[in-house]
Amino acid sequence: MPAKAGDRHRQGQSGPSGGKAVPRPAKAVSKKRDEDVSTEAGEGVDEWAAAKTLVKPPDQLELTETELKEEFTRILTANNPHAPQNIVRYSFKERAYKPISYVDQMAIHFSLNGNMILKDSDEGRRQSIRLSTAAEKAPVETSAVTSEETEIKDEESTGDTQAAGDEEAEGSGTAEVAEAAEAAEPPRPRVKEQKLANQFNFIERASRTLNNPMRERACQSEPTPCKNFSATANQWEIYDAYVEELQKMERSKEKEKTKVQIAKREEEKKKGRNLTSLESQSDDITKISKAAKIMERMVNQNTFDDIAQDFKYFEDASDEYRDQQGTLLPLWKFQYDKTKRLAVTAISWNPKYKDLFAVGYGSYDFMKQGQGMLLLYTMKNPSFPEYVLSSESGVMCLDFHNDHPYLMAVGFYDGNVAIYNVKKATSQPSYRSSAKSGKHTEPVWQVKWQKDDMDNNLNFFSISSDGRIVSWTLVKNELVHTDVIKLSVEGTTMQGPEGLQLQTLGCGTSFDFHKKIDYLFLVGTEEGKIYKCSKYYSSQFLDVFEAHHMAVDSVSWNPYHLKVFISCSSDWTVKIWDHTIKTPMFIYDLNSAVGDVAWSPYSSTVFAAVTTDGKAHVFDLSINKYEALCTQLVVAKKKNKITHIQFNPVYPVVIIGDEQGHVTSLKLSPNLRRMPKEKKGQEVKKGPEVEIAKLDKLLNLVREPESKAGK
Repeated sequence: MPAKAGDRHRQGQSGPSGGKAVPRPAKAVSKKRDEDVSTEAGEGVDEWAAAKTLVKPPDQLELTETELKEEFTRILTANNPHAPQNIVRYSFKERAYKPISYVDQMAIHFSLNGNMILKDSDEGRRQSIRLSTAAEKAPVETSAVTSEETEIKDEESTGDTQAAGDEEAEGSGTAEVAEAAEAAEPPRPRVKEQKLANQFNFIERASRTLNNPMRERACQSEPTPCKNFSATANQWEIYDAYVEELQKMERSKEKEKTKVQIAKREEEKKKGRNLTSLESQSDDITKISKAAKIMERMVNQNTFDDIAQDFKYFEDASDEYRDQQGTLLPLWKFQYDKTKRLAVTAISWNPKYKDLFAVGYGSYDFMKQGQGMLLLYTMKNPSFPEYVLSSESGVMCLDFHNDHPYLMAVGFYDGNVAIYNVKKATSQPSYRSSAKSGKHTEPVWQVKWQKDDMDNNLNFFSISSDGRIVSWTLVKNELVHTDVIKLSVEGTTMQGPEGLQLQTLGCGTSFDFHKKIDYLFLVGTEEGKIYKCSKYYSSQFLDVFEAHHMAVDSVSWNPYHLKVFISCSSDWTVKIWDHTIKTPMFIYDLNSAVGDVAWSPYSSTVFAAVTTDGKAHVFDLSINKYEALCTQLVVAKKKNKITHIQFNPVYPVVIIGDEQGHVTSLKLSPNLRRMPKEKKGQEVKKGPEVEIAKLDKLLNLVREPESKAGK
């Protein structure tokens, strides 16, 4: 019994002591939590205070600032790179395999089926009822747990007195103590969530700003001074006030008028300024214009040095192996931005400055008429024109005066003619015709300077589609016109009212004056006829040549032989004539409409023609009187056509203009300008007599059968 009592006593001591030991771990846990919180706060403070250091991996590239600032643009498209592009399906409609044009570019990277349920459905109602019942059961269980805890505490307080009780009571007490220990077990401490390391070197910071206190400010100003004013107004005072107001209005109008007049004068001065590449509005630049011109030419000669070397020194040695055939070597190409949409309608070399030539720009298309331009280029500066002159109508023809090389006669599409003086710093013509002064009613196709009249007045001729050939004389700063001849078409008289006979006029397209006989000139017409006319006979022609089937585009006397002239037409032919014979001496078919033809200045037997298919043809009758020595494509574009060609009076160079506004210069190879060979012990004869004899020899070969038949 004592032993058992001692055992029970030990058990009684162990029971309450075990029951009292249960809440102690909870206090210890709470202390540990406080320590953890304090340590966390301390760590956070150290983190804020400590300076951040960037940790770089050992294999990171070291880039310079320029490489870091360099931007690489990458365009992201929504197309799937793995989508097939060549899917073929069978088309039952067309009964053939056809490639599918549309390909689905969508690529699914993630898909998740949802499990949402409608509230109004049966399954949704069941789920809501289940959740509501689970919520009702939860508070009942919590109340039972609290009642058990109170009972356990009461039993602990009375545990010492019940130590001498029955064994059954002791057994029941120990069971209840075990249940209370289970119920009073403290919750597990929460594990601290570790923050993930920031991979982008991002720092979280927060700050709080102070709110500025509100302040009130006020100021008081002095009252504005006031004065009392009173006066009486009479009728004459009111009248005087009105008169003063009217005088002020008149003065202001006069000032406005003077301003308008000054503005008009300034505009006229601006319009009158010659828009050259060397002249400028400021006086400072005009002082150095000559030096600037020389510098620009030097720069251009350095830029186009290879072309300048070819122009001066290059002679094509391969001509020796071409069997008398020749070539055209392209040199400079002259073009200007404002003339890209205009066609080259006229070309003329200056008689004094052999490197200077004028180019007229307009349009041959009736539906595309607009402004025209007149440019003067030099071979010393191919990049930009020396002079730029603009006109309201398209330029159709031009000609330099032989004695006054600064004067140009120009004919326009609207029927006017004008004289430009390049010496004057103005883009407007010095003299111009008008409707009152007898201008043409159709486009002017050609103008030619002639010798001064008896009173030493300047004089030039013009021809137009209205059938008139007009002589223009500059008398007292005015252009005075005189109709030289009117082109009438034979057999086209019509009966007018009251028995009047109306005669239709022919359309003149080109003309040329004889080099020696002043009064003699040739006229080409749209009907294809060539008229030999005289200045002294205005009512009739000296002779008529049935030359071509279409319009005569150009007529030109030979510079050496007095009887020979050449003509070209849109009927694809070039014909050489003796004006004493009605039939042509030579006929050449060039397989395309011929735009222009020109004699060479160095030989009586060399001439060149251009066709609308972009080719240039050079003939030398003394070498080959059947075919061209050179047929070369100058313009490659199909829509482009060559319009004009001219030989340089000194250099072996031709310039060719086209419908795109470009002027191309080409150098003749040695075979195209072959001179007579030197014989041993004999001097080579040169001069116009030699050239006349050379052409006469060819003409005699053509005339021989006719003379024999006549005999």
